[in-house]
Amino acid sequence: MQTLVLRIPDDLARELDAEAKKTHLTKSEVARRRLIAAGSQIHDAASGFDLIADLVGTIEDGPADMSARKKEYLKSTSYGKSRHR
Repeated sequence: MQTLVLRIPDDLARELDAEAKKTHLTKSEVARRRLIAAGSQIHDAASGFDLIADLVGTIEDGPADMSARKKEYLKSTSYGKSRHR
């Protein structure tokens, strides 16, 4: 096992200390368990597609090849050009 040294805010240190006393674990073990739990939450998170799956196919208008020719379509609408103010 490797060692990692880091600085944490005082309020987090107090929180870790209180949890360590309550669970009869070391502060290192409490921090380790929290890091492992946070890492597993990241892996369990839905993919980007899962988050927008209900929106896929809801737009009826527009060219079928928009993703392949996006630059041409944007140029044809003058998107990104300066407007007179």
